[in-house]
Amino acid sequence: MRGNLKEKFWRKLVTSKKQHICYQPVCLVLMVFSMFYRLVIYVRNFLFDVSVLKTTKVPAAVISIGNITTGGTGKTPLVAWLCNYFISNNVKTAVLTRGYKSKKDIADEPAMLAKAVHSVIVVVNPDRVAGAQKAIKENNAKLLVMDDGFQHRRLARDVNIVAIDATVPFGNGNLLPAGFLREPIASLKRADAVIITRANQNSPEIIDEIKKKVSKIKPDMVFAAAVHRPTYVKLIKDKQIPLNELKDRKIYAFCGIGNPDAFFQTLKDMALNIVGTTEYNDHHIYTNDDIAAIYEDARYKQAEYVVTTHKDWIKTALLSVEKFQIPFAALMVELDFVDGKENIITLVNKALEKYA
Repeated sequence: MRGNLKEKFWRKLVTSKKQHICYQPVCLVLMVFSMFYRLVIYVRNFLFDVSVLKTTKVPAAVISIGNITTGGTGKTPLVAWLCNYFISNNVKTAVLTRGYKSKKDIADEPAMLAKAVHSVIVVVNPDRVAGAQKAIKENNAKLLVMDDGFQHRRLARDVNIVAIDATVPFGNGNLLPAGFLREPIASLKRADAVIITRANQNSPEIIDEIKKKVSKIKPDMVFAAAVHRPTYVKLIKDKQIPLNELKDRKIYAFCGIGNPDAFFQTLKDMALNIVGTTEYNDHHIYTNDDIAAIYEDARYKQAEYVVTTHKDWIKTALLSVEKFQIPFAALMVELDFVDGKENIITLVNKALEKYA
């Protein structure tokens, strides 16, 4: 559990149904901050709703992919699927992303997208309006996919899509920092569609409960459901091996993502022999010391492969992993719809027709 003791402690606080009496004062403080945060979010959204804070419209279809919780909901595979689909249909497509914890032009999600989607234009700029204008002016983009855009209201969008993780849909129902919510669930009234990700990691009854809860907020919400389907395993220097190569092997897994349990569950669903795991904070910046520690733990537990996510692989592959005897590998996944795929395509096509 290296590098994330504070985050693990916070997660334990906000997810435990019954708190130890020693932790109750801390929870009370978190609730007070959560109330102030709720007020700030309410005022900000109200100012946008009454047009005191202005939105800027650009001459291209803008599709926002976002969420209402902190941590990983599977937005990046969703963005990759959307881009791949429309690029394959000859639509000039660009991704607008703010970047994260990087002094370079591309890191984390932007780097994943650049590698996962052939011919996609990735514009990294915290100012999404400026990024959109650049993509249109310099690249003649017709479809702009705004990654993590639900809370970024300054850029007007034609379609608002929200990803909800089936494993932790709304957390404990509280806003940050007393819970996982970035804004109240009622904010889903701004969304045009909800895509329930990792739908295979929860029961059909829970999926139905999520839909019912969202439908009470917006009765005409468009729904879809998807899973993260493993496709192959990637080694250093872009060498690929089939998934069955991991069968009957001892696997050590690590990641630094918002929902590490979902990644580990994916490996378990593949019936792999997991001998050890390590978690880091979301968007963790790896060092050679981190990688050496992972390797030593994996070697001690006699692992035959060290497996991580593509997002973590982007960063660790740049470090000294070739010298180790145990291969470091990335589990590659893609979004696979189980329901509602055509609904999403129809929404985006209608947006594109406005600018044809």
